[in-house]
Amino acid sequence: MAMNLSQKIISEHLISGKMEPGSEIAIRIDQTLTQDATGTVTYLQFEAMGVPRVRTKLSVSYVDHNMLQEDFKNADDHVYLQTVASKYGIYFSRPGNGICHQVHRERFGVPGETLIGSDSHTPTNGGLGMLAIGAGGLDIALAMAGEPYVLSMPKILGVKLIGKLQPWVSGKDVILELLRRLTCKGGINKIIEYYGPGVESLTIGDRFTITNMGAELGATTSIFPSDYITKKYLEAQGRGNVWKELKADPDAKYDRCDIRLHIENDARAISALKEGDVINLSISNPDEAGFVKVEFDGLVIDLDKLEPLIAQPHSPDNVIKVSELAKQNIKAAQACIGSCTNSSYFDLKVAAHMLKGRAVHPDTSFTLTPGSRQVFEMIARNGELADIIASGARILESACGPCIGMGQAPPSGSVSVRSFNRNFEGRSGTMDAKVYLSSPETATATALMGKIADPREVAKLFNIKPLNREEPEKYIINDSMIIPPSQEPEKVEIIRGPNIKPIPQFEEMPDTIKGRVLLKAGDNISTDHISPAGAKVLPLRSNIPAISEFTFTRIDPDFPKRAKEWGGGFVIGGDNYGQGSSREHAALAPRYLGVKAVITKIFNRIHRSNLINFGILPLTFSDPNDYNNIDFGDELVLENIKEQLKSKGQKGQVILKNITKNIEIKLDYDLTDRQKEILFVGGMLNIARKNKK
Repeated sequence: MAMNLSQKIISEHLISGKMEPGSEIAIRIDQTLTQDATGTVTYLQFEAMGVPRVRTKLSVSYVDHNMLQEDFKNADDHVYLQTVASKYGIYFSRPGNGICHQVHRERFGVPGETLIGSDSHTPTNGGLGMLAIGAGGLDIALAMAGEPYVLSMPKILGVKLIGKLQPWVSGKDVILELLRRLTCKGGINKIIEYYGPGVESLTIGDRFTITNMGAELGATTSIFPSDYITKKYLEAQGRGNVWKELKADPDAKYDRCDIRLHIENDARAISALKEGDVINLSISNPDEAGFVKVEFDGLVIDLDKLEPLIAQPHSPDNVIKVSELAKQNIKAAQACIGSCTNSSYFDLKVAAHMLKGRAVHPDTSFTLTPGSRQVFEMIARNGELADIIASGARILESACGPCIGMGQAPPSGSVSVRSFNRNFEGRSGTMDAKVYLSSPETATATALMGKIADPREVAKLFNIKPLNREEPEKYIINDSMIIPPSQEPEKVEIIRGPNIKPIPQFEEMPDTIKGRVLLKAGDNISTDHISPAGAKVLPLRSNIPAISEFTFTRIDPDFPKRAKEWGGGFVIGGDNYGQGSSREHAALAPRYLGVKAVITKIFNRIHRSNLINFGILPLTFSDPNDYNNIDFGDELVLENIKEQLKSKGQKGQVILKNITKNIEIKLDYDLTDRQKEILFVGGMLNIARKNKK
């Protein structure tokens, strides 16, 4: 039977289950990666499993998030990560070597292999033809212990690319176009697979940018074929031996997919689907809550017709043409190029090309971040760094930096144009800043003009010729900052600083869950809202009691105190709850504070999995209108919940009693027997500890 590329890789790694959308499957994992913000907890969990050595083909620990060493905390964590990697058979990428996704694609990615990482942007390596999935740290620890990765078989959404990108249009504009059409919830439980004649016109950098920001669609992962473009890139990295051709069969089919949109709130996305190239589109009549169901067999993006796009505050799917904003004379106090999305050699090269002989506007601060030490050395040796410095732009070290609120917070109430992947409110470090997401070309044009500018018009103004969009024939290769594991692990002492605390142990699920509503949140709550990033909070990643004091504080500063005083309780959310980062602290910290269940309209995939892994029951409203029948402080009860779940199948309903309002509300669940058992015993780590004994 003909298969698409995703099905081919999954079938080759399938350990159990059937490749039917919605069915639970288990796949063998070849590679894992962690970064330091999630890595300390991941390795503490791995240690708790009692496995003497990792059992994957390759595991790598990166340091790229917590780079500001204001005190001992981050430095101590780095020492712990290096020693634990040495002892357990894990490669260690030192601070300064680069952002995990950039370095992994340079030095470790292999077409056709599976990769899971404790960072939501792990799908970046899908640009190489890998099946690369972001997951919680506990899932990574289990994979390193030799366990398969268990997930619900996603639907495969085919996106056909035709045509060729025009000058000053890049891969960033392709993914922004997809976000415009599908919204941030459009990829939930889907793999986005790109195919068609337009694929060969995209550089490898374009592909990495597109698969990276597939995370903003909520997609399980995104993937491109492995073709001659992939081969040239791997050869340039001195790794041509790992290349193999991978593509969908000529007559491969893709799944019919659907997305639930609100006719008022998501009108832009519905319009985009109608206007865009969609295969076999159908839209249902709106229900009582104002939602429509949109079904389609696939999407077509004509690259010839794309123009520079930009995401407005405060969501990556709030997309508009740059040419429309450029007319509004929107002053920009800051522009930034970097993050795991757009910090490749070409990204910085095109910026240097636009800056050469020119100066950054006096009212705009412009920063550039090389994604890896390799990129940094390339721009230094080839002359681009000199042009960047001469322009008045600022060079940052090879790390995540401003993307996660680690420095370069914009001024109060100002506009910042960034080539990053997320623009959630407050993520930049300035709560009232207005952050826009764009390509490096648009960000540089903005820096030159001091206002949001169309790179095509700026190119005309300064007579800047477009660069040939090709990767170098050879990259500078220096792996001295990648430390291989010890050959004598028994002699390695793991060093733990005082900020590293053991993972808390949690009790089993009670027969009846009862408590008050600790928080009622709206739509699109991100893990940044639940467990913030930034220089103040990130150093506490290995200290759950300490980091729990910041839980939900961006929404309600009193949440941690109230949760402890009320003895825990329920959290209520809207659509796309838990979008964004894979950080499991957004489940761990609420569980530590006593959150027993989260009830929403729709969950983001990774966060829902993390909730289950730490024993928090995820439920959804059978009727979305019932969201309005629960208020802050209401007393809720799920009676005999364990028995209800035991006696029913994978999908079903349970009854929630709102004691305060004296009403009953129907809630849906979708839990396999395995997931139910995890919840019943209080979390996956309890199972791992039990198996260790």
